[in-house]
Amino acid sequence: MSRQIAAVFAIVLMSIAGTKAQTIINGAGATFPFPLISKWSNEYHKLKPNIQINYQSIGSGGGIRQLLAGTVDFGASDAPLTDEQIADAQKAHGEVLHIPETLGAVVIVYTIPNVSQTLKFDGETIADIYLGKITQWDDQRIKSLNPDVKLPNTRIVVVHRADGSGTTYIFADYLSKVSPEWKDKVGKSTSLNWPVGIGAKGNEGVSGQVQRTPGAIGYVELIYALQNNISFADVKNPGGVFIRPSISGVTEALANAAKTLPADLRFSITNAPGKNSYPISSATWLIVYKKQMNFEQGKAVVDFIHWVVTEGQKYSTALDYAPLPENIQKLDVEKLRMVEYNGKSLLK
Repeated sequence: MSRQIAAVFAIVLMSIAGTKAQTIINGAGATFPFPLISKWSNEYHKLKPNIQINYQSIGSGGGIRQLLAGTVDFGASDAPLTDEQIADAQKAHGEVLHIPETLGAVVIVYTIPNVSQTLKFDGETIADIYLGKITQWDDQRIKSLNPDVKLPNTRIVVVHRADGSGTTYIFADYLSKVSPEWKDKVGKSTSLNWPVGIGAKGNEGVSGQVQRTPGAIGYVELIYALQNNISFADVKNPGGVFIRPSISGVTEALANAAKTLPADLRFSITNAPGKNSYPISSATWLIVYKKQMNFEQGKAVVDFIHWVVTEGQKYSTALDYAPLPENIQKLDVEKLRMVEYNGKSLLK
């Protein structure tokens, strides 16, 4: 072997020896936090180039199904698992843990010809629009909430999610608290039997459908309204104040609704008390199995989520999500210490 060939061969061997194997973390679920998860994935990859996060934004229902099937390392959902789903997970792969990852606002978006002002809604009116009881934009109930707006005699086109959606769960959870009729006839779930309206897939789909349909109304996570420059409403809270959706309004809702948190961290902050609370606020969760089957993979997943709920929170505000307060971060870390391989915690 010539000296040149030997030198090249040695360089190749050193390169192979120095290259770390790529670890892929697979997640799937909610579209609600997708912009933030994308940011986290990119920033974490810069810190740890051998870690690649592959997240599929398919809706909370799809993420839960993949988690129960054991095809992803974590699920993401804006709705906590039901007791029945937790029991199904226990039978399939063991105990699951809910890790709140961020907080956000669901907003009421609309496109009304020749109306540029910000509209005001209360919960009962929103519920009756989605129940099909209010069908025109110049209905007296909408006009009474917006006396200074010239509303047209235009049919309201109701847009809702077509897929299993945590955003739908948040929206329906709120409506179930403010409208007894909604609670009795429709209820809350990631998938609903909608009384009226047309469906669209994902926050992206609802945003697009509302944007291109004159007279449309829909519900999306705040960042989707901002990114697409769609008008969104102020909503009346239990204190009687019409609140503009904002990070501070979401943080206030958490502070007032979740002073005592359940041990499993499955909580709701919709329609929270307090004069500055935005009423359609929610946490969104990452969900993982307590017992991991592979040490290296499990360790990578736990380390990533630990970074997300601590250092990664600094990226939330720029994308119009509310960062987790310190007490929630500490509770998240305690939960992550429960994730184990062969009986030993994966978080050091």
